[in-house]
Amino acid sequence: MTTLSIYDAAYACLMQPVPSLKVMATQALFEEYANNAPLRREASGEVLKVAVSGRPDKPELISPRDVKQRKLTTPEGRATLVHAISHIEFNAINLALDAIYRFRDMPDQYYRDWLLVAAEEAKHFSMLTVRLKDMGYEYGDMTAHNGLWDMAVRTDHDVLTRMALVPRVFEARGLDVTPGMIRRLEHTGDDETITVLKVILEEEIGHVAIGSHWYKYCCELKGVEPESTFRDLLLKYMGGGLRGPFYMEGRLQAGFTEEEMEALIKM
Repeated sequence: MTTLSIYDAAYACLMQPVPSLKVMATQALFEEYANNAPLRREASGEVLKVAVSGRPDKPELISPRDVKQRKLTTPEGRATLVHAISHIEFNAINLALDAIYRFRDMPDQYYRDWLLVAAEEAKHFSMLTVRLKDMGYEYGDMTAHNGLWDMAVRTDHDVLTRMALVPRVFEARGLDVTPGMIRRLEHTGDDETITVLKVILEEEIGHVAIGSHWYKYCCELKGVEPESTFRDLLLKYMGGGLRGPFYMEGRLQAGFTEEEMEALIKM
């Protein structure tokens, strides 16, 4: 059991560069509070800007436009896909931990929710790296991009903006594309990867739902209308609307309304 506050403990996990140790520390922190143990909320100092979270030297980070696309009909293409999703899940661990560390004035349930997300992202990362190893590769063997963490840095000033743009844009995009990936993999007979992706898809719906819940909570606190505010943030930070196609069933389960989805499609 750690003697650190929830904020300091989350920061220690966030800045751990060794993936296996980050996974272990994150899951241990979740388990510590899993039975509604009282949260220790006495922070040791000011909130620091985290331009670079704890990560290994590999994978080499490149621009998203320089990431090579490979066909899923080849073993190399499927391994590239698994590596790319592994990197997304690794970043997602850090995003959940940063949401705990950074935003100090939220209800206890907010921290419990993001501890759950962090632990499940750690599980997803572990499942993917095991699958990657079965395919003959290690995490870090291929290049990756850092778009997800870049948005974390851009939204580190405001919890409402973070809840809007990370869970409800970037993680929700994972909901949109995963069913199509599963269908394409079904033609290759890669049942092992499909099994992993189905677990991730089901649990990511819950993660986006948590983001939607706390986004709407923040909107209520600030007295702003959630759907129009979300569209305004998309224009400010993303330059416009979201690209489809959308996984409507998953997004509706994750806290988007039918009216909101209609408006997003028309943007």
